[in-house]
Amino acid sequence: MVEVPTAPTSTKKPPAILSLIGETPLVEITQFETGPCQLFVKLENQNPTGSIKDRIALSMIEAAEEEGKLEPGGTVIEATAGNTGLGLALVAGAKGYRVVLVIP
Repeated sequence: MVEVPTAPTSTKKPPAILSLIGETPLVEITQFETGPCQLFVKLENQNPTGSIKDRIALSMIEAAEEEGKLEPGGTVIEATAGNTGLGLALVAGAKGYRVVLVIP
């Protein structure tokens, strides 16, 4: 079990790092023949933990908060062996929640 240190729970405004989630560049690919279409890629590796799973983690935490399932001082517990756990650790930790990750 890995426990991630958390930020103080008294913070009213989310830390700036959370504002970086999803603000990843959209890049046009021009090296390939695409006919009449333009090809763009979204560089999700530019999220804070380097994964698209940051978006999922932020969405999960915000939904739990809105539904009253996660309150200040709460704990997020996740069975994970990958990027979802990293994303949850970042988001939950930044918002002041305790995080417990368990590798199944």
